[in-house]
Amino acid sequence: MRAYAYLTATLTALAARLDNGDPERGDVPGWVMITVMTAALVLAILIPFRTAIVTAVSNALSSVTTVQ
Repeated sequence: MRAYAYLTATLTALAARLDNGDPERGDVPGWVMITVMTAALVLAILIPFRTAIVTAVSNALSSVTTVQ
């Protein structure tokens, strides 16, 4: 019986929190949009220039790791 009362109180509190009439509830937060847009920009740059980027990084790493 005690577990039922706890569950009922928890569900009531959750329902009250979800139904508070906040007009901004359900909007996508700004940081989510920034993250998605950044990922899209990275893909837009990476796809056409993939071989050039891989070559440049490989050359940079080999010049750093090669003992002269």
